[in-house]
Amino acid sequence: MGNTYGYVRVSTREQNESRQLLAFSEQNVPEKNIFIDKQSGKDFDRPMYMRLLKKLKKDDLLYIKSIDRLGRNYEEILEQWRILTKEKQIDIVVIDMPLLDTRRGKDLMGTFLSDIVLQLLSFVAENERKNIRERQKEGIEAARRRGVQFGRPELPLPENFIQIYSQWAEGKIGGPQAAGLCGMPITSFYRKANKHREKQKYHQCTDK
Repeated sequence: MGNTYGYVRVSTREQNESRQLLAFSEQNVPEKNIFIDKQSGKDFDRPMYMRLLKKLKKDDLLYIKSIDRLGRNYEEILEQWRILTKEKQIDIVVIDMPLLDTRRGKDLMGTFLSDIVLQLLSFVAENERKNIRERQKEGIEAARRRGVQFGRPELPLPENFIQIYSQWAEGKIGGPQAAGLCGMPITSFYRKANKHREKQKYHQCTDK
C-alpha cells in the first residue's frame, strides 16, 4: 500500500477550499499530503498539481472531491485520468461519486464500468460549465436591457459642467481648456459632453 494524497483546486483566490479539505479529513488524508491550487482551471500549468504528479508513485491513492477538479473540459479530464491510472498506476477516489473508485473492480468488467462512468461524468461536467456560462451571458444581457449598469458607477458632473459645456459648444473655449476648468481628463470631458448633447436631443424630440 502506497501513500495517500488529496488534491484541491478552487477556481479563484476568493473561493474557499474548506469544503474539499473537510472531505479529505473525513477520509483521513494526511494534511501534509494535500496539494492546493488557488487559480483558474484554464490550463494545467498549476504548480501544486505538477508537484503532486512528480511525487505520486505506483500504488499511491489520490482523493479528489469531484471529477471537475482534474480538468477544464471533457478531453482534459480523461487525459489526466489516463496519466494517473495508466502511467502513474495509482488509485483514484472521487468522493462525490463513489462509483469512481479504482480500488474496486480491478478485473476487466470493473475497469470497463469505471471508464464508462468517468466518460459520462466528464461529459456532464463540461456541459454544466457551458450551461453556467451561457446562463450568465443571458442574465447579463437581460439586465442590460432593463437598464442595469455594470462596472464602476460614474462620478457626478462638476457643478460648473453645464456652463463650461455651453461655452465649449458655442466655440468660445477649446476642449482642453474646458476639461481643465471642469477638473477632468480631456477624454472624460468629451464623453460627458457627447452624453449631455444626446440627452438634450432626446428632450427636444420628446417636447415636440
